[in-house]
Amino acid sequence: MILSAIAAKLKQRAKADFKGRHYEAALIVQAVSWYLRYPLSYRDIEELFLERGMDVDHSTLNRWVLAYAPLIEKRLRQFRKPHCGSVRIDETYIKVRGEWRYLYRAVDKHGNPVDFLLTANRDLDAAKRFFRKMLQDQPLLAPDRIGTDGAGTYPPAILAARNDGLLPRAPLHYVTKHLQQGIESDHFRVKKNMPRIGGFQSFRTARRTIQGFEAMLWLRKGFGFAGAWTIREQNRLLGVCFGLQAVNRA
Repeated sequence: MILSAIAAKLKQRAKADFKGRHYEAALIVQAVSWYLRYPLSYRDIEELFLERGMDVDHSTLNRWVLAYAPLIEKRLRQFRKPHCGSVRIDETYIKVRGEWRYLYRAVDKHGNPVDFLLTANRDLDAAKRFFRKMLQDQPLLAPDRIGTDGAGTYPPAILAARNDGLLPRAPLHYVTKHLQQGIESDHFRVKKNMPRIGGFQSFRTARRTIQGFEAMLWLRKGFGFAGAWTIREQNRLLGVCFGLQAVNRA
């Protein structure tokens, strides 16, 4: 009875999510996941659909990604595990309309994702906003060890989070280049699919698309479920998030 009610609720949500679209929901989710998962352009995916006898314009694919990438991130967020308590924080450069912007990211020492935030500037205010976003997100635990690079904005940002009650106790803050290598290599996994020429054309486009890139990385890494975590299981979870029976059926 309870499972039937959950299934009915998911199906109803799927109808609302894809209302007014001219293509099936499963096709849209598949297209968006392709773009976020693999180094493919919109025109590449357009050709892939043409091979299957479906005419989907690249501009339509772009609209799908901007619409559904944030939804994927929002719904996968609930499956993440609390981190191990030792967090590494770093920022990487993202080009938007020819100018460098900054993507703050945090992973734990095992490489499990914690959070991220795209900002226009790299300063104390941006660092504070990132800590607020990371620490207010439940059910993730407040870290007791925080590793960063030598940027001077991190100590006062950690202190501000402590004063705001976001950190129940003062964490051990350490600065080490060696331990930061893990998150620096993790940056590549998110950035490898981003536009290589000119970057994103607007901050909104960058923010919404990066939400999808980060979410797809969470999906690839898994959420601690028992058993094998293949592409089939990943697509099945995406289908559950949108109330679909299956995504990418064989």
